[in-house]
Amino acid sequence: MSTPVPTPAAAQVGESPRTSHIVAWAAWDWGSSAFNAVVTTFVFTVWLTGSSFAETGADVEAAKALHSQWLGWGLAIAGVLVAVLAPALGTLADAAGRRKPLLGVASLVVALSVLAMWFVKPTPGAMTSNVLLGITLLAVGTVFFEIGSVAYNALLVQITTPRTIGRVSGIGWGSGYVGGIVLLLVLFVGFINPDVGWFGVTSADGLNIRVSMLVAGLWALVFSLPVLLVVPDRAGTVSRRIGMGEAYRSIGRHIASLWRTRRATLKFLIASAVFRDGLAGVFTFGGVLAAGSFGFTSQEVILFAIAANVVAGAATISVGWLDDRFGPRRVVTSSLVVLVIAGSAVFALHSYGKPVFWVFGLALSACVGPAQSASRGLLARLSDPGRETEMFGLYATTGRAATFLAPAAWSTAIAIGGAQYWGILGVVAVLAAGLALFVPVRFPRGLGVDGRADVTPLVAVP
Repeated sequence: MSTPVPTPAAAQVGESPRTSHIVAWAAWDWGSSAFNAVVTTFVFTVWLTGSSFAETGADVEAAKALHSQWLGWGLAIAGVLVAVLAPALGTLADAAGRRKPLLGVASLVVALSVLAMWFVKPTPGAMTSNVLLGITLLAVGTVFFEIGSVAYNALLVQITTPRTIGRVSGIGWGSGYVGGIVLLLVLFVGFINPDVGWFGVTSADGLNIRVSMLVAGLWALVFSLPVLLVVPDRAGTVSRRIGMGEAYRSIGRHIASLWRTRRATLKFLIASAVFRDGLAGVFTFGGVLAAGSFGFTSQEVILFAIAANVVAGAATISVGWLDDRFGPRRVVTSSLVVLVIAGSAVFALHSYGKPVFWVFGLALSACVGPAQSASRGLLARLSDPGRETEMFGLYATTGRAATFLAPAAWSTAIAIGGAQYWGILGVVAVLAAGLALFVPVRFPRGLGVDGRADVTPLVAVP
């Protein structure tokens, strides 16, 4: 007896993707750079855990270490909330037949969280409360950003076809990197770098950073609007109202069904959780490694961040075409192989200094985006029609469940080697483990996972 292989909803649509839908959808990724690049990675968290929030006369290094610990705990709590809420909210959105309300609410909360960072000040006598306020806002923003990403990723199958999922996903992810470049340049030139920036803004009372958060919040809000206004929700879907309890029961039934009939999808979710945490570790610890082990100044770190985003954006957009031609499996595999090699080279050649980090650091950057984009496109191909948001909720949950791997491996490697540059071996180990889990997974034919020749609307598998 043959079993039909479910394909994404877009596989059943004969129309070509609309350029207006793709541009509007990718604008959300462009706007998300405000949270990813500016708030989480290069500006706000660096400022919040730096010397600005050490009380006068206090041990600066001890204060920085303590605030970094608080930051880690805040993000850990946010990760737990995402793991618990994301799949259930995705199920509710699928049941209602609408993803955009979930995306709209999440985008608004993220923007408001960033705007509220204006109130975080390095005020003497109130450093602790302000640091905790900043971490709380960051945690709230993280939860809703991840929930919004679930709905946003699920919209991918509504604006594309089986033959264009890879390039459209790449355009979106690449737009995020390009948006990060533009916003970082604006903030760096206008507020962060000069002694007196635009509109007379200075670093007194952290004004340059706080104004940057206002710009970032407005940036995120404005660029979240196109997808909400232009891209339609699923048409012709009969909605049904369910509660949270039923949503979790539905998830349990879905996982059990995947285990019985489509075990490869579960194996992919596990493998991708591991290698995606390694991919996140590349950017999370890249700036720390550049400054701590290769002697980059703060200005050089920002310049490297801009260069890394340029390379990552260009690579992600261009490799999207290879994704559609040769399949996301090959893109993910080859990207992970290069990442393992480049990361090992950073460790082995560290004594040669900054040139090594520039060359191999940019090589790492060139592979992170393609691997992330292809992974997203692969899951879109595997998702059952009408359950895409739930599947991406599981994707978020499994990813969050593995978020301890790269940080733990980084710290363990440093403890073993006794120097910071050893940490890159920990990240490489996580990437290698994800690669080892991913390669043996065998996906059903007919979904385009292994290339364009594999794309058909529906294939019977014996």
